[in-house]
Amino acid sequence: MAITVSKEMTTREERGEAIAKLSSQIQRVDEQIYTVKSQSGNGEYCVTKVCGEWICECPDNKYRHVKCKHIFAVELSALLRVNVAERKIEPIENLTECIHCGSSNLKRDGLRKNKTGIIQKFYCRDCHHYFTFNIGFERMKHNPQAITSAMQLYFSGESLRNTQKSLRLLGVEVSHKTVFMWIKKYVKLMKDYVENIVPNVSDTWRADELYVKVKGDMKYLFALMDDETRFWIAQEVAETKDRHDVRALFSKAKFLMGKQPKNLVTDGLMTYSAGCMEVFSQAQHTRHIRFQGDMNNNKMERMNGEIRDREKTMRGLKTTNTPMLSGYQLYHNYIRPHEGLEGKTPSEACGIKIEGKNKWITLIQNASQQTKGNRETKLTER
Repeated sequence: MAITVSKEMTTREERGEAIAKLSSQIQRVDEQIYTVKSQSGNGEYCVTKVCGEWICECPDNKYRHVKCKHIFAVELSALLRVNVAERKIEPIENLTECIHCGSSNLKRDGLRKNKTGIIQKFYCRDCHHYFTFNIGFERMKHNPQAITSAMQLYFSGESLRNTQKSLRLLGVEVSHKTVFMWIKKYVKLMKDYVENIVPNVSDTWRADELYVKVKGDMKYLFALMDDETRFWIAQEVAETKDRHDVRALFSKAKFLMGKQPKNLVTDGLMTYSAGCMEVFSQAQHTRHIRFQGDMNNNKMERMNGEIRDREKTMRGLKTTNTPMLSGYQLYHNYIRPHEGLEGKTPSEACGIKIEGKNKWITLIQNASQQTKGNRETKLTER
């Protein structure tokens, strides 16, 4: 009898594996709910996680109380997302080429001392230049730790002036305007870099809008977020709410992610329906308008709350293209760990891990290195 049951279980597992290999068979609604198309072609079954266990609407699970092929398929589909190959972005520390000629014929030639600390000097035996390695922070009067500390303080919720006061306790004397210029410079640098990295987001995305003040006038921030990893995909500031065309936002998200969602979760705003039909033509649009139960948009509202808290500290935004929004998107995705992701950042949940004790420095170094490489490539092509 035991052998027979084992064979049945193996058969169900094999059938579930066959279903999981066909991406069109399984639709992910959220973390707890999946729909699996019937292999006979007649309808679909809802697979739901209740108290940590999967249950299915099919007769096999509902009446025979056995683990059906649909549950096996859902478990395998979820496992494939967990086992995504991790991409690491590491600090650039050990450089071996001259920054002027690219030669590796270098020697250490003393130390350079200034008010920010001690930096190793190098001498190139081929082009006879002296130089230091300070990638991303060249010609900056203050050291990388001071600059990245300012960014961490600011995007953690401090105002520019409070950030200035906190830096003073660390022995760094700068004005609040200097802090803003640091933020503006490095947010643009990192934004251009991370937009070339494609995260492994899920097939369910959420969209929502919230009001923000720009120079005292009411505007609306439209944003897209991945449901499973909470990765903030794209954003744009609009003049109005009901009449705003979200097609540009959806097209941008589709381009950055290299895919379109299979499920789009929004509130009842009509502009989402029109944009989804045209840009996300293959997506199932779910219009959640409740605040409780499984039919809600609470994850998106949680992110909106983060942005509102940050905006209050600033007493509104100064311009629609402020670096605050792009910077906070970077902070949300790559720097800030989330309790809902078991202490991971959204980028780590997407398979992108930023190495190093200071993730700001790692991102700035890699972004600067890529920018330099792109510039050299353009000069060579000319």
